[in-house]
Amino acid sequence: MTTQPQETAVQAPAGAAPPFRRILIKLSGEALMGEREFGLDPTTVNVIARELVAVQSAGVEVAIVVGGGNIYRGLAAAAEGMDRATADYAGMLATVLNALGLQDALERLGAVTRVMSALSVTEVAETYIRRRAIRHLEKNRVVIFAAGTGNPFFTTDTAAALRALEIGAQAILMAKNGVEGVYAGDPRTDPDASFLPELTHLEAIERGLRVMDTTALSLCMENNLPIHVFGLEEGNIARVARGERVGTIIATPREES
Repeated sequence: MTTQPQETAVQAPAGAAPPFRRILIKLSGEALMGEREFGLDPTTVNVIARELVAVQSAGVEVAIVVGGGNIYRGLAAAAEGMDRATADYAGMLATVLNALGLQDALERLGAVTRVMSALSVTEVAETYIRRRAIRHLEKNRVVIFAAGTGNPFFTTDTAAALRALEIGAQAILMAKNGVEGVYAGDPRTDPDASFLPELTHLEAIERGLRVMDTTALSLCMENNLPIHVFGLEEGNIARVARGERVGTIIATPREES
């Protein structure tokens, strides 16, 4: 049997400041398609948007990196014979489509948002500039980062790590489909895979756990950026943002000076 994750509430006392001042949330494209096989599911997107608005309303600055796997996955296209760089650029454009869909849902709920793209699509999004992104966050705008890093051969996981470090986020929140956190194996194929409530970045790399790609994990490890991995279930983003223990925490202890 799969060991079920234990959740321990360690949230801040009522009325206390939230434990995070600024967070980056990584949403896969698949997270936005609900039960569909392709594209965006409006109901799912609206549920996620409501939760993001609630987190921001609690005083947390929210940035988001969105994937594009629900529309186009460059690596899969490359495996079918397309030039890898061309396929990756197509995948970046898919993330722009997702960012616009999420932006629309957020703004219908009253949020002020900005989509910032690593590729130049100035008719629909701002070009990414680090200082401008930080200023948007300081003005309580939800910032959605699209088009990955703007370079082929890098995943949106790497984009999430890079943008989180650039804007000074205190943590990356990774909402996963179908799993409650990180397991020692793939729980979808190995029913005996044990749940891992805590591990270090190096352990995740050495054990080959598919949390993020190795480049992203290495960036987070070198800069002591914690990653919270949890199931994409209604309420979980808000729970993690207010300090509850949900899913898996990947962090490297700071060395004593």
